[in-house]
Amino acid sequence: MRFTALLHHVTVARLREAYRAISPNAAPGVDGVTWRDYGPDLEANLRDLHARVHGGAYRASPTRRVFIPKPDGRLRPLGVAALEDKIVQRAVVEVLNAIYEEDFLGFSYGFRPGRRPHDALDALSVALERKRVNWVLDADIRDFFTQLDQGWLERFLEHRIADKRILRLIQKWLRAGVIEEGEWSETEAGTAQGASVSPLLSNVFLHYVFDIWADQWRRRKARGDVVLVRFADDFLAGFQHREDAERFLADLRERFAGFGLELHPDKTRLIEFGRYAAERRQARGDRKPETFEFLGFTHICAKDRQERFKLKRVTSKKKMRSKLKAVKTEMRRRMHLPIPEQGRWLARVLQGHYNYYAVPDNSEAMRAFRRRVIRHWRAALKRRSQKGWTTWERIDRLAARWLPQPRILHPWPDKRFDAKTRGRSPVR
Repeated sequence: MRFTALLHHVTVARLREAYRAISPNAAPGVDGVTWRDYGPDLEANLRDLHARVHGGAYRASPTRRVFIPKPDGRLRPLGVAALEDKIVQRAVVEVLNAIYEEDFLGFSYGFRPGRRPHDALDALSVALERKRVNWVLDADIRDFFTQLDQGWLERFLEHRIADKRILRLIQKWLRAGVIEEGEWSETEAGTAQGASVSPLLSNVFLHYVFDIWADQWRRRKARGDVVLVRFADDFLAGFQHREDAERFLADLRERFAGFGLELHPDKTRLIEFGRYAAERRQARGDRKPETFEFLGFTHICAKDRQERFKLKRVTSKKKMRSKLKAVKTEMRRRMHLPIPEQGRWLARVLQGHYNYYAVPDNSEAMRAFRRRVIRHWRAALKRRSQKGWTTWERIDRLAARWLPQPRILHPWPDKRFDAKTRGRSPVR
């Protein structure tokens, strides 16, 4: 079914909710308008915006390009949209989500309502422990958000969306261009990473290019079990047989090439992994099974107390180093603030880290993170005084006063997965 009338769902009330969902501290776009600037005359501004959107007078502004460092030292380009563009994009995404949530497959988890990174991690963990998985394809799409073919994307959208006004809005956002150091440049490919509409557009693109194809491939061509988990442009595939894995990888490269995508040659690898990997590798005289990273965790073949296979997950070293570097930099900026204010800020940093990484088997990595944060705090306090009075005894007392101890906050993956699916959804 194609939907011919959708724009009337973009109401003033929906625009208002979209505005309220934007962070008040979000960076402004090229027009310099902030969330707080827009607020005093909110109702009049929203009525005017609504009239322009429905009357065809709305014009998308170019995105402001900024760069943030990646864990590997490279820079990731982000697009900062103007406030009104963010509002309209959020409202349109809410309407389109109602359509595409009926289409998207179960192994797609990224940026979907009601689905979090830990849902993808739980599904992957349960699949590796319950399914016959002996090989894991750890794949990476090279520069996905900048290489995404806009022509193919528009054709995919037209499969379900026949409202020309909605399609024109999306075209305006895709073709608005970017401004970098005051210079405007056209965007002939890709979608701005950081824009409110980009996660949905990327999911639509990969739904047609990867999800449907991969699901059909495992049903028609695989000899053994195949499991799939995708979060945005990061995905993993597990295979029972190596022959299946190698054929899937070769077919996937060909599939992607037809849509202008490419797997990163250095970051895409096939590794032996699973419940029998350690024993088989030991019998051949090989080293322990390789590990892989997914959504901030390093996944390791391990054993429980009964010597049964267990998937162990620990904080990725790259993610930890990157976070500690950011803490060190910010701590120096806050060096001369009162100690209670520093302590409250560091407590929030630690609690935010625990909220994500406090999974079973990861206690040691969380304790190591806390120890390193304490060392950065002590170094910052020593730098602001030449008397050397920041001893370890004193910093330990400050840490005990302000910094929370780590504790496991997440249940075992199978418990949460079973509770959410209640046996209705198979591991895919």
